[in-house]
Amino acid sequence: MADVEQLKRKAGIEACKFVKSGMKVGLGTGSTVKHTVVELGRRMAEEGLEIVGVPTSLATEKLALEVGIPLVELSEIDGLDIVIDGADEYDPQFQLIKGGGAALLREKIVAQESSGMVVVADDRKRVATLGAFPLPIEVTPFSHEATVRALSRLLDCRVNIRMAGDGPVFTDNGNMIADAHTGPNIMDPISTEANILLIAGVVQVGLFNNMCDAVVLAGTNGVETVINPNGRLQ
Repeated sequence: MADVEQLKRKAGIEACKFVKSGMKVGLGTGSTVKHTVVELGRRMAEEGLEIVGVPTSLATEKLALEVGIPLVELSEIDGLDIVIDGADEYDPQFQLIKGGGAALLREKIVAQESSGMVVVADDRKRVATLGAFPLPIEVTPFSHEATVRALSRLLDCRVNIRMAGDGPVFTDNGNMIADAHTGPNIMDPISTEANILLIAGVVQVGLFNNMCDAVVLAGTNGVETVINPNGRLQ
């Protein structure tokens, strides 16, 4: 476990190389990107880096303020230069599954407002086909059982509301998370995303398609940065 955490830290720090003074930076959520946030705070304090951040969760907001990153509201600025975030899986086309931390709606809003997206991850997240990690889907509490049934029929798999102890997990937006256990079978994530979003009780789905421009990947042989040849960071 200590080795995995060290790999996450290396990847999180390496991703900071994409950040320059004057940038507006989306700050993601998760166990890897927290190291990015801490490193950006260190660079501001020790190296004179000047940035403003937009957090994707209340947890990231708290950490960013603790390490001295000034925050702004996304609605107050005209887009972001870059967002650095984690992922639960990514495939050879740089399509992602996100939402293991239950922050997918805010993460996708921030990603869509960014001119570039860098994902930090360890090499366990690299997959041939998406879906081994249960697909997170944010749903409204109202009649969530009906939404879960509709999702199960659409995806032909088990779908369950994510629980924490005796009760459901609620997102920072007051919604619930349904996890779809598709298995590694999401061959067409773009169509899958579009079809899921047609279900009325669905708020957002954790498929991040055509958004990722680079992946900073930590493995046993060190840190590797993989650039999407069709991305915006060439």
